[in-house]
Amino acid sequence: MYLYLFTGDITQKGYEKKRSKLIRAYVPHAGAAAVARCLHAYAHTQRSPQISLQIKHTRTHPSHDLADRDRLSRGCTGAYVGNRGMVWPMSHRAPLGPPAAARFHRRRTSGTRDERYRSDVHTEAVQAVLARHVERKVAVPMPSKRRSLVVQTSMDAYTPPDSSSGSDEEAGPGDDMSGMEHWMSRPSQLGPVHLGSTSSSSSSTQSGGSGNAGRLADSLAHAQNHSAPPDVTGYSSDSSHSHTERHHMANMGTIARNTQKYGNAERMETGDGVPVSSRVSAKIQQLVNTLKQPRRPPLREFFVDDFDELLEVQQPDPNQPRPEGAEMIPVRGEALGVVTNWPPSLEAALQRWGTISPKAPCLTSLDTAGKPLYVLTYGKLWSRSIKLAYNILHKLGSKQEPMVRPGDRVALVFPNNDPVAFMVAFYGCLLADVVPVPIEVPLSRKDAGSQQIGFLLGSCGVTVALTSDACHKGLPKSATGEIPQFKGWPKLLWFVTESKHLSKPPRDWFPHIKDANNDTAYIEYKTCKDGSVLGVTVTRIALLTHCQALTQSCSYTEAETIVNVLDFKKDVGLWHGILTSVMNMMHVISVPYSLMKVNPLSWIQKVCQYKAKVACVKSRDMHWALVAHKDQKDINLSSLRMLLVADGSNPWSISSCDAFLNVFQTKGLRAEVICPCASSPEALTVAIRRPVEDSSQPPGRGVLSMQGLTYGVVRVDTEERLSVLTVQDVGTVTPGGLVCVVKPEGVPQLCQTDEIGELCVCSVATGTSYYGLTGMTKNTFEVYPVSSSGGLISEYAFVRTGLLGFIGPGGLVFITGKMDGLIMVSGRRHNADDIVATALAVEPMKFVYRGRIAVFSVTVLRDERIVVVAEQRPDSTEEDSFQWMSRVLQAIDSIHGVGVFCLALVPANTLPKTPLGGIHLSEIKQLYLEGGLHPCNVLMCPHTCVTNLPKPRQKQPEIGPASVMVGNLVSGKRIAQASGRDLGQTDDNDQVKHFLFLSEVLQWRAQTTPDHVLYTLLSSRGAVSSSLTCLQLHKRAERVAALLMERGGLQEGDHVALVYPPGIDLIAAFYGCLYAGCVPITVRPPHPQNISTTLPTVKMIVEVSHSACVMTTAVICKLLRSKEAMATVDIRNWPPVLDTDDLPKKKPPALYKPTNPDGLAYLDFSVSTTGMLAGVQMSHNAVGAFCRSVKLQCELYPSREVAICLDPYCGLGFVLWCLCSVYSGHQSILIPPVELESNPALWLLAVSQMRVRDTFCSYSVMELCTKGLGLQTEALKARGLDLSRVRACVVVAEERPRMSLTHSFSKLFKDLGLHPRSVSTAFGCRVNLAICLQVNTAGTSGPDPTTVYVDMRALRHDRVRLVERGSPHSLPLMESGKILPGVRIIIANPETKGPLGDSHLGEIWVHSAHNGSGYYSGYGEEVLQSDHFNSRLSFGDTQTVWARTGYLGFLRRTELTDANGERHDALFVVGALEEAMELRGMRYHPIDIETSVIRAHKSIMECAVFPWTNLLVVVVELEGSEQEALDLVPMVTKAVLEEHYLIVGVVVVTDIGVIPINSRGEKQRMHLRDGFLQDQLDPIYVAYNM
Repeated sequence: MYLYLFTGDITQKGYEKKRSKLIRAYVPHAGAAAVARCLHAYAHTQRSPQISLQIKHTRTHPSHDLADRDRLSRGCTGAYVGNRGMVWPMSHRAPLGPPAAARFHRRRTSGTRDERYRSDVHTEAVQAVLARHVERKVAVPMPSKRRSLVVQTSMDAYTPPDSSSGSDEEAGPGDDMSGMEHWMSRPSQLGPVHLGSTSSSSSSTQSGGSGNAGRLADSLAHAQNHSAPPDVTGYSSDSSHSHTERHHMANMGTIARNTQKYGNAERMETGDGVPVSSRVSAKIQQLVNTLKQPRRPPLREFFVDDFDELLEVQQPDPNQPRPEGAEMIPVRGEALGVVTNWPPSLEAALQRWGTISPKAPCLTSLDTAGKPLYVLTYGKLWSRSIKLAYNILHKLGSKQEPMVRPGDRVALVFPNNDPVAFMVAFYGCLLADVVPVPIEVPLSRKDAGSQQIGFLLGSCGVTVALTSDACHKGLPKSATGEIPQFKGWPKLLWFVTESKHLSKPPRDWFPHIKDANNDTAYIEYKTCKDGSVLGVTVTRIALLTHCQALTQSCSYTEAETIVNVLDFKKDVGLWHGILTSVMNMMHVISVPYSLMKVNPLSWIQKVCQYKAKVACVKSRDMHWALVAHKDQKDINLSSLRMLLVADGSNPWSISSCDAFLNVFQTKGLRAEVICPCASSPEALTVAIRRPVEDSSQPPGRGVLSMQGLTYGVVRVDTEERLSVLTVQDVGTVTPGGLVCVVKPEGVPQLCQTDEIGELCVCSVATGTSYYGLTGMTKNTFEVYPVSSSGGLISEYAFVRTGLLGFIGPGGLVFITGKMDGLIMVSGRRHNADDIVATALAVEPMKFVYRGRIAVFSVTVLRDERIVVVAEQRPDSTEEDSFQWMSRVLQAIDSIHGVGVFCLALVPANTLPKTPLGGIHLSEIKQLYLEGGLHPCNVLMCPHTCVTNLPKPRQKQPEIGPASVMVGNLVSGKRIAQASGRDLGQTDDNDQVKHFLFLSEVLQWRAQTTPDHVLYTLLSSRGAVSSSLTCLQLHKRAERVAALLMERGGLQEGDHVALVYPPGIDLIAAFYGCLYAGCVPITVRPPHPQNISTTLPTVKMIVEVSHSACVMTTAVICKLLRSKEAMATVDIRNWPPVLDTDDLPKKKPPALYKPTNPDGLAYLDFSVSTTGMLAGVQMSHNAVGAFCRSVKLQCELYPSREVAICLDPYCGLGFVLWCLCSVYSGHQSILIPPVELESNPALWLLAVSQMRVRDTFCSYSVMELCTKGLGLQTEALKARGLDLSRVRACVVVAEERPRMSLTHSFSKLFKDLGLHPRSVSTAFGCRVNLAICLQVNTAGTSGPDPTTVYVDMRALRHDRVRLVERGSPHSLPLMESGKILPGVRIIIANPETKGPLGDSHLGEIWVHSAHNGSGYYSGYGEEVLQSDHFNSRLSFGDTQTVWARTGYLGFLRRTELTDANGERHDALFVVGALEEAMELRGMRYHPIDIETSVIRAHKSIMECAVFPWTNLLVVVVELEGSEQEALDLVPMVTKAVLEEHYLIVGVVVVTDIGVIPINSRGEKQRMHLRDGFLQDQLDPIYVAYNM
């Protein structure tokens, strides 16, 4: 039947012409005309559901060249019409561009082409796509990398990698044959790597301006209703140095953190801490601009993230193609011809040839020079196999207890260059009736994948391993010379099979040769997608039937010569080169992999030398031959009647076949000789193309739409799309087999004719089970396909092949991919090989190794995401690689319609290899998942490929004042309010409450109890360094007051800065100020090792507080006048500095008597976590109420002792250190936290030795003890450390309780007597220094701290929903302590200021006598109108004046009761309002994201997150080598996506100590943000996620 071509059609000839151009460099000009192959097109019409094949054979003719070229350049398309009026689309080819021969020659010489995945159509499609992208070019910011990571290699230090190309199993020639000239032409020393202008921040490490100065205030300002405290950080005009409050953690932290390189000097902020004029690096601005551009895929909402439930709504594409053909009919192979002289079993065949033709050659092995090493004859094979069989059965173990019995499994461990020993061992096992399990040689104890092979051997019960002498010597040995037990392997006896080591069998011993039966013949190992290794059992009858089927398909005859390049231990190499060859007395020339690496042409030379009829190769062997053949003159392949392509089932093998045919057609190779086959370990050979004598019947081929394939539908590409896949047939079904195509998932239902499914085979010649795995065996080997009506199509079981494809016209089998390579993304199927092919088509390819690209999928946020990993050549620059990566992403996105989640480049030779040198996919995936790949370049694209994020939240209007209020209910919820005990309920014998001022209390105590010790200061060794009684403190204070009046000349109400280390002097100076009528301000002294960053903070507080003088010690005085200090801050501009070490002896004339209780007692200056410095005014009234409240809560009396390990400069730490002892009369044991640096056990030893019952510490102290003493508990126990007397260990903090730290601390010191119930927390803030304080006494002060688990998703919507422990998305929260006496709390909406119900998250408002009076502005009488200290509710109780804490939290009424029998209200602090991040309409707390990030990888020491515009920036500190830096990027991105549904915009990897931390151990995230925006972090790596 002929079809008539219309004018304007593109014939096959045009394509042939292109190919001839490409290979002109190779082909002599005389015979350049190539025989044209016909194009086979498949289509489906309504009229005929069967896919038909239409053929017209054309020959090229020079006269058509011009017309064809014209048609190609115009891009015409045509169609040809068959009978019954059907129209068949022709494939369309894009124009070629520059002269193709030259282009191909360039590729060949530079090693940038891999013919295995070659497809001109595909290459042109990729180039066209990228050209289109260039037109609308988007500037993608290149990652920044520290210079130490940009490795500069020299030629001497580097050898080319082991492989340039190869399938997933085998790699390329050793010296990268394809790139040889490229290597020769390279200079011996690589010059410095030049980074482009885009990598500004990577090329300069100093903080100098790589960034553009941009005023971004308008784009940066977040809408925040919560008013911040007044910013006084930029107040002083001459403060030109950074002043972060960082050095104290240098005193505290477990790691001495580096000096900060940045600060917030000379900057003004808006209310929420956004710099108004900050230098933002050009790269970050570029990133924002990039992300502002519209993304290609619209965000499809797959599920709605509601706090009630999570709904996943998969929305299929309504326009997706669906199969329309009829149901397929199973296809039967031809009948297996019964030949009279076929042997009854394979052993019988061996016996026949071994006795009839003992001299006939069976197997020739070659050395690495290609010379014959040994020729094994059939006689030798027979005699040696018998000898080995006898030894296996009779010489292992004893006569009574033989180690191996018939039916047992035995491992065969032979290298790939010793086929002779393997063949003898294999047949020896068959003759001995034991089951051989051929495996790879373990190269090392930790070989990639060998552990899984060990599991297989263990499950098979293998105890003996047969190996060769040479291999046995090469195995890793222990010091005693024994072979160690490999990881995961059973204990093995290694048995060497060489004849000289074996005993001769007695004359009367002879193996029993049976007919083939259902006993297991051998077990072939199979590596699954996840890396696990299964053993496929093949019975003796299946083995024989398979050999017969192959003999019939390939028309094998006796004494033929066959060249085998494949691995002879498994798969096609085993079936043809070891088994079927013996059945037919053929001669096999085995070409080892080691020879192919040295000489890729060796197999072709052997075909010529031995006039071989058959060759078994993979497409990569053909590719290597193409690369290397040009120097060979006398090649003649006319003897070949069959070139078996073992990986013909890989659709991309077609390009190798075509190119090989074109080049070698002139060397005698006939087109019909190339025979691709399809096989799998489970089904053995599924289909094979027959070597036909009649060349008029060309092979089938189709150009399929890649989009159709992703939906599992066969569609011929009719619309000239760029994304096409050309497939070739793999011949017809093997004789004796029945093949059908079933749906890959779910019930094995037959597919339609135009639907892609998994091929299933019903035949005797298949595997029968996975050894020892009955469940998996049932799913794979016992499949009963059903028709659409539900009926079984056969009573016999089918075997799943793991191959995807369809049956075309004429019963031809087409394979489009493998189940193992299938990646399902958003309901569409993609094949890993197709994606590799697209990556390989991106030019220029010279930056990566072609055969070393891995594509796999990982599950992120309920869908599969594609990851591409490639090996980068050592001579490629950062910019080159980055450009190639971004082009690959664009190409894959456009051609496959799928985004890549992560593209990583790793250094050369670092990907795990299989024993044959290919890449080990599952090991690579495992390394990726564990964060152990160590890439040198990473590009993440979560914005493009994660399209199933929850919907952004729309804010709902809150309940307004008009809502009905009934009693204490707001719309059905109890109003969230609570209060502590009444301060009035105190005992009458409390004398102190009659005094209004603390100075009066001290004078009273000095008179009534002069010798009572109030303070004891401990040194770093735990000894008492000094102490103060009531009288001593009073006297010291008087002399300080005299000093202030005389030398300072201070007036009443003047401010005095007290710059002291933690100790007694600070306390005396404080009361001296009160005695003189001055207002003290405690200031942390500058750190001697860190003056440049800590002194500006001191100066700023002195200036902002308008201090009239500075009091300090002689040591600090000297420090302030040192050269380093003068270089930072000139002390001559300061107010007078008084040294209190030398106090006047006389008393002041009169002590100041304050009159106004509402007057200012002291100023409390502190830096918030957002880097804002503010001073809070504390009145005498507030101080008295505060001390009274703490006294009541903690039950403090003169007989009590309290140990305090806190910084005494602000907040509750200062009150406990300086004020409470004077008020309550108890003894305070003072332990400066800085001393714990040299002696971490100081605090706990002091608590133990002094038998203290109550102690206060900070989180940084607790962390120091947990990390520093973790391994010393036994030693401490021996030193007598006993914490059993401690009833209260209170952590003082201004944050959410750190549960994990308190739990670790409790657990660690439990063995030393610490009761877990005694560890609790306190909570205070600026407006009220202590709101909650939990002191658990023996039953008097009420319940244990409560822990609840809340739904983190609900919390993002400001809702509180309690869940069970361990439920998904649960967040544990610990109560922040018991509300102090005299304190009232209400939870209010920070925006509307209305009261909230107890199921809502809101701002904590507090009403108390010890609230601060307001911020000290420092601007004279201008008091900043901040509503922090005097807010009122918008409805409800509108009279009470509240202070706003700036912290979000909620109240819960618990089932517990306190001492007076009332239900206990627990306050839970969630986080600071000014730190909470509004992202995607939801409220996130940095600590939650940071917790997820720290868990993501073992090398993350610390991390901090902050928002910038709409991006989330994550900064991680790397603990480990810089090589691990890039491992963190995918791990961090994935963790945040999975747990918080947020896409990380930027990941910054830095050294340890870069994240600034204040004295309370809180992260200064806004300081960090400033440093990031101004390029001052000196990061190791910055990744910009696209």
